[in-house]
Amino acid sequence: MMAGSKISCIGIIGDGCGGGREFVIEDDELFAYDPQSSQKIILLEEVYDAISISKDGCILFIECKDKSFEFDLSLMKVV
Repeated sequence: MMAGSKISCIGIIGDGCGGGREFVIEDDELFAYDPQSSQKIILLEEVYDAISISKDGCILFIECKDKSFEFDLSLMKVV
């Protein structure tokens, strides 16, 4: 991903982990942003060439130029 660009998705309240939070990949970092508290928590670094991010339940699906992977919010790690 180019420096300064941002892709994101919003967690739906009631759909599992992270409801109501925005999940963002920006400057090669995956982070969660809580709009109520304005807190930003870095979940993963070195997320290079990200193309898209989506969420289903507690899983974030991240597609990068050369690979795709899943980040489990309940385990706080790539699975």
